[in-house]
Amino acid sequence: MSVPETGSSSMPSEDYDSQKFLWYEPELTEVEPQARELLEEYSHILSDEVVQRVNSLRDRAFAIFPYPCIGAFRFLDMSIPQLPIYPEILERLKSGEKLLDIGCAVGQELRRLVFDGVASENLYAADLRRDFYEVGFDLFKDRDTLKAQFIEADIFDKNSALVQQLTGKMDIVNAASFFHLFSWDDQVAAVKQVISLLRPQPGALVVGRQAGRRDPIDPDDRENAPKRYAHDVETWKRLWRQVEEETGTRWEVEAWVEVWEANSAFSKYYSGVEPLKMRFVSRRL
Repeated sequence: MSVPETGSSSMPSEDYDSQKFLWYEPELTEVEPQARELLEEYSHILSDEVVQRVNSLRDRAFAIFPYPCIGAFRFLDMSIPQLPIYPEILERLKSGEKLLDIGCAVGQELRRLVFDGVASENLYAADLRRDFYEVGFDLFKDRDTLKAQFIEADIFDKNSALVQQLTGKMDIVNAASFFHLFSWDDQVAAVKQVISLLRPQPGALVVGRQAGRRDPIDPDDRENAPKRYAHDVETWKRLWRQVEEETGTRWEVEAWVEVWEANSAFSKYYSGVEPLKMRFVSRRL
């Protein structure tokens, strides 16, 4: 893969090379209902085999790269269906519009959309590592049936297949557990790149979920600028205002937060900070 022109990379800037990952949950004992429904009814996995299959393939994915969302089994938490505009997203995709899942990992979001009636030909996915796609095909047992297009690409690489193939062609972009991997400046660059992939017309959507915090660092405090910027609602909206100014576009930005469970792997990882789960919907005006 070529080196991005910006000098940035979709590789997380934080050093994950530790001996013990606080966010790694050794074993899952139960799969939440929505994910179980998908694995049993879409993938046709026997009920008593679901937990073992998830544990095995999670460890395979974690060996590819130890993202917290994989270590904590968050890939079983389908984010798009939890958005209040999910009925609109389904209706638009069923009418022929196209969605890109950026930073898709094993591609669970696409499978949920297909299970809910979306033609897989209208779905696209991108991640930095093709190995994640292979785990997804094995987890969901749909290698021969899923027609979604998977693209191996770095969001910051302006010469990538993602840019060459999809610029100006998407209607909706989902970004779950993605933007929070980067610094403020790199998030601005990533959002701008995502916008370039959307059709330049009102109604285009950027939706998703990411980790946040109640007391984010002042974006103007360059001395203490974190390598991974976690937002609250106000800083997230401020970032989009900066994007508006730099792109000449206008966006209606909605965001809301929830508190992570007290004993979750993420609450252990964010020691001393109250971690938040932030969901967002940005609609082009």
